[in-house]
Amino acid sequence: MPTFKLDGREIPFEPGESIIKAAAKQGIEIPHYCWHPGLSSPANCRMCLVELKPAAGQRPVMLDILELDRKTGEYKPVQKPKLQPSCQYLAVEGQEVLSDTSPHVKEARSHVQELLLLNHPVDCPICDQSGECKLQDYWLEHQHTQKRMRDEPVHKPKGVSFGDTIVYDGERCVMCTRCVRFMEEVAKDPVLEMRERGNLNEIAVAPGRKLEGNYTFMTEHVCPVGALTTKDFRFKARVWFLRSADSICQGCATGCNAHLDYDPRTNKVQRYRPRDNEAVNKYWMCDEGMLSYKFAHETRITEARVSNKKAKRAAAMESAKSAIASAQPSLLAIVLSATHSQEDNVALLALGKALGTSSVYIAGRALGKGDDILVDADKNSNTQGVQALAPDARQWSMFAHDVGAGRITHAIALGADVASDADILEKLDALVVLAAHGGPLTGAAKVLLPAASWAEASGTYVNKKGISQLSKKGIEPQGDSKAAWQIIAELGKALGHDLGLGKLGDVRKKLVGRNSERPPATDTGAGTSEAGAE
Repeated sequence: MPTFKLDGREIPFEPGESIIKAAAKQGIEIPHYCWHPGLSSPANCRMCLVELKPAAGQRPVMLDILELDRKTGEYKPVQKPKLQPSCQYLAVEGQEVLSDTSPHVKEARSHVQELLLLNHPVDCPICDQSGECKLQDYWLEHQHTQKRMRDEPVHKPKGVSFGDTIVYDGERCVMCTRCVRFMEEVAKDPVLEMRERGNLNEIAVAPGRKLEGNYTFMTEHVCPVGALTTKDFRFKARVWFLRSADSICQGCATGCNAHLDYDPRTNKVQRYRPRDNEAVNKYWMCDEGMLSYKFAHETRITEARVSNKKAKRAAAMESAKSAIASAQPSLLAIVLSATHSQEDNVALLALGKALGTSSVYIAGRALGKGDDILVDADKNSNTQGVQALAPDARQWSMFAHDVGAGRITHAIALGADVASDADILEKLDALVVLAAHGGPLTGAAKVLLPAASWAEASGTYVNKKGISQLSKKGIEPQGDSKAAWQIIAELGKALGHDLGLGKLGDVRKKLVGRNSERPPATDTGAGTSEAGAE
């Protein structure tokens, strides 16, 4: 692989990569505002300027300028190297690039920072971006001087609603145009534009339009400052109080990688952010996925129920034991869930095997709408995974048919969602359900045991491409809920079957040797490797 030198360090690169992208892949950040790895590079912020040393035999590209001699108070002609934007300049074999080690680059960055902050309001105390703002970070790193301009700053519109989800503050905007480029290049809806010139620039919505569609939240996500905020997160929480867990979106079979941001003081999830993974979601998430963090708390099942009445966990477990113990193995079914993790499903398979039943079914959410960007019509996060665990399992429609025909009288079900025919559940003699959220199955359950949600338990999910991905625990389980595999292990012991599932590592050992054992060779993204016992 070809390489170039950046401040003396060898940087490998793929042909056609820019200097800034090659450096970023090695964990080196060249300061920038307008550049984003998933968008085109307009080079309009000038923060990523670098100095290129001429190769042997080449003449350096120099600029003639006038520089103030502070001793004499007069201007004198000098030469400086012409700096290049590293977001547009392609990496070249053997090229020597100076970034942090060049005094000319350091001076340029300081001047760019000062220019961007000339008219910027001091909104940091009330700005949602405070604590994760590039302007704050780069002022400390590359300027660190007081504002010299004493004139009245240019004032622009504030609190402008761009649509149902996004609010714009023109005074905070640095005109990086990331939002404009995202809507045009990724969302394929060029509804945003930049109008006026110079320090009167501002972002505007096309006449007669509003910012809408499946990806409006991404305009806020790509904004490096506080110019765009979501109405959902606006003024809700300070980011320095939040902690983050590497999560997998549960909205559909795409399995977008995400950061689940939560407040450990209140055990409450506050937002979702995309987590970069070139093999799955690149740098993006859809609006519905971004808002799906709310289901960590909404429609939650946090207490046990017997015959739809609140019950103590021990009493509910005893009722579940009695209901299942009375069933003939040939009339007993287990229902796996396409919305639950591999760990939960493999534990239920182990219990079904111990109980002697071969009747295995799969349930999940009904199909919905998809698009050609990220949203998949399959609204289940683990369809591929559960099918790999139980390739001979029958679909929910067959379960409804077999119950109606009297071939199934008892069932243990994981999850709450079914595609259709939930009324058939009334014909069951007993239905034991382990679920984190309310749904058709929980309403028909004779015994309902509260399971932890994906935000409360580590789990593996296999997306539509067959990529196995780990979602890590964020908040603590709410109410009486536990990880479903733990409840299954307890139910097995109550029924006289020790499944050997004392800890998460024991459950994951049961995944070894199955089709979901490891990601395929195409899985090269971040955050997709299996973890060991936790």
